[in-house]
Amino acid sequence: MHSTAQKLTAEFVGTFALCFAGIGAMCADSFLKSGSPNAAGTGLLGIALAHGLAIAVMVNSLGHISGGHFNPAITIGFWVSKKIGTGMTLLYWAAQLAGAGAASLLLTVILPRDLWRAPGLMLGVPALGTGIDNVHAMVLEAALTFLLVWVVFATTVDEKSSFRSTAGFSIGLTIAIGILVGGPLSGAAMNPARAFGPVLITGMWKDHGVHWVGPLFGGALAAATYSSVFLRPVFRSPE
Repeated sequence: MHSTAQKLTAEFVGTFALCFAGIGAMCADSFLKSGSPNAAGTGLLGIALAHGLAIAVMVNSLGHISGGHFNPAITIGFWVSKKIGTGMTLLYWAAQLAGAGAASLLLTVILPRDLWRAPGLMLGVPALGTGIDNVHAMVLEAALTFLLVWVVFATTVDEKSSFRSTAGFSIGLTIAIGILVGGPLSGAAMNPARAFGPVLITGMWKDHGVHWVGPLFGGALAAATYSSVFLRPVFRSPE
């Protein structure tokens, strides 16, 4: 049994890794493209893989300590399904937001200001695509996060699952897929902490609510649905 301090440290480090790798990949892509007009950069696929691989590694390495949430939308799913108390939920959120903020701040120290503040990048703040309004972006974030939390519950929470050893890989792939689908449209944060870190540093709060309401709703709905359908006790009629 791990202590609260150990769990919060794991959540801080895991969220830090996600944001540092994900935002760092976006900055690297911008840097490569700025060097030559014909440079391809890492592209959306590279950015998606950076986020997904970071989560895969952190879930596999730290999941046994804290559960490997690294995302307030996953934590609220555990709260809705009564697998974590209200107090611990708030502590997890605080650790996750702190980890995201620390990663974002460190990147601004390491990288040139002109790079991380480049137009269209702004330290990886999730941005809505042209013509995408808040409501549609919120629905997309909710749908993508629903699928993410569904996979989390199916691979790490469900004791009948035979894929627990590969849970990190499954969760990471789900995040990568979500970014490939929603990255250009809603920003595909699927994680309020991932959105909060760069916004805290840059002060770009416009549309920030989209990346809280959508993921939290989608995460809670996925957890409630999976729990009620697959985790509830099965009634057996007497023979």
